Amino acid sequence: MAGARVAVVTGSNKGIGLAVVRGLCKEFQGDVYLTARNPKLGEEAVQALNKEGLCPLFHQLDINDPNSIRTLRDFLKEKYGGLDVLINNAGIAFKVADTTPFGTQAEVTLKTNFFGTRDVSNELLPLIKPNGRVINISTMLACSALAKCSRDLQERFHSDTITEDELVNLMEKFVEDAKNGVHQEKGWPNTAYGVSEIGIIVLSKIQARQLKETRKGEGIILNACCPGWVRTDMAGPKAPKSPDEGAVTPVYLAVLPTGVDSPYGELVSEKKVVPW
Repeated sequence: MAGARVAVVTGSNKGIGLAVVRGLCKEFQGDVYLTARNPKLGEEAVQALNKEGLCPLFHQLDINDPNSIRTLRDFLKEKYGGLDVLINNAGIAFKVADTTPFGTQAEVTLKTNFFGTRDVSNELLPLIKPNGRVINISTMLACSALAKCSRDLQERFHSDTITEDELVNLMEKFVEDAKNGVHQEKGWPNTAYGVSEIGIIVLSKIQARQLKETRKGEGIILNACCPGWVRTDMAGPKAPKSPDEGAVTPVYLAVLPTGVDSPYGELVSEKKVVPW
């Protein structure tokens, strides 16, 4: 099986993630893994796609559990000798009406959306094979959140030389400021989800820069993308897009043909690069 191609979608037992798995099963030439924290829910999602004539595989993955991530890493390394497509989709968001203290919302949201995604990337990016594709799913809400940051924070997030350690420090500082109730005084927007997604986009740019430096010429492409406002448990029933419509851009990026070199290190929406 070491020669077989393989794709993994995190957080994919429902919503956009499930739709991305569906799209990959139709367009990606290789094995497609649906992952979920809860094996029962994951297997049920696989069975639902089986009834559509599709054949995804299942592997448990909790992006907040380092052991779970390493188990998936070791499985992919042993069975496939690496990974061809990684789509970091898993994420959470508190509802607007949620009464959980903002500091707690900040801590919980960033733990999954930013730090969990970073942990998955740190373990799985080294497995990406030549001509592999990596997509970090984010949102255009990150752009509006960035616009509400102080000028100093905007400049730091826009820096072409920001390091991963510097970004991690900023994300940790936001959580600390939020828990102390001073985040707005310190120049942060009043949205934990928005800040977590700023982190995802900046992390994507850092990762793309690092890949270009360390694996030059291997044809690996990494981008962040926004699926749009999609009808999911997270976004609610009033959103204009179906999950399958939201999956179009992630799947497009995942199956970019060998030999193309763009988009690269960009934020992509509706199959087009958008300014950051």
